[in-house]
Amino acid sequence: MINVETMGMWAGEVWNALAQDGTLGVKKLKKVTKLKEKELYAAIGWLAREGKVSLAEDENDVMVSLIG
Repeated sequence: MINVETMGMWAGEVWNALAQDGTLGVKKLKKVTKLKEKELYAAIGWLAREGKVSLAEDENDVMVSLIG
């Protein structure tokens, strides 16, 4: 079972990657964080719900950026 602390750690990994590298596509975020796809999307959802990231689609990927 996945607990809230684990999802929070995944969100922290995504936030740190975005803080270091700026806007990244989901494909690149997956590579940088080494999270599985479902873990990555859980982390992005966590950050989006907290209002910390914005998402934009381009032709080949979903781009994720920190807000603020």
